[in-house]
Amino acid sequence: MSVEEFEELERHAPETVRREFINGKVRVKAATDGNHDQIVAWLQRLCMQHRPELWLYGDRGMKVEAYRKGRARPDGVLAPFGFAKGHGDWSGAEGVLMAVEVTSHDSDTHQRGRVEKPDGYAAAGIPVYLLIDRDDRSVVVFDQPEDGRYRHQEKLPFGASVELPDPVDITLDTTPRGPRRLNPRVTRVAFPSGPGRDGQEPPCTSGRMSHHAISQRGFSDAR
Repeated sequence: MSVEEFEELERHAPETVRREFINGKVRVKAATDGNHDQIVAWLQRLCMQHRPELWLYGDRGMKVEAYRKGRARPDGVLAPFGFAKGHGDWSGAEGVLMAVEVTSHDSDTHQRGRVEKPDGYAAAGIPVYLLIDRDDRSVVVFDQPEDGRYRHQEKLPFGASVELPDPVDITLDTTPRGPRRLNPRVTRVAFPSGPGRDGQEPPCTSGRMSHHAISQRGFSDAR
């Protein structure tokens, strides 16, 4: 099947079916569960709070692989706000800082998220790929794309401090805080006292820091 045939197939597919075209094969992306969506929401919240000029676009169709011959729907695409304006169903990777995938509990997860997606995103020139692996309880950061591969990757367990390299420049604190607290609270290290009496987070300071540190509660329990 050609990429043009795949796009035609997608145009007539039900909205409830999400397909991708990876390595010349059509793959159906599994429906997400609530914990999956909570992790994406947490990441979106911290990106908006600490990089207000960016937005984490969810389920955005992307042209990936060499010569844009692949079609993927990452769980998140971090790019400048307004990135997708004027685009059709599929966007090029120009301007994208990071692609994000959160594993689903299906039989295709290993091949799709851990093998094919890194190569596809690297070939498209996306600087950082963040894989949140719920089965393995780990976070994998891929960066330094070159010749269709990421030259560097770092795998850390849930609970570790995870540094997202340039151009993202964010540190994720994935420390668990208990099984009943799935709603994350995000705070800057500049405000160690946490939420005020009204339960609201302290306001962000103006301007952009060269590096951001984010703390999150309940991350590793959202499996």
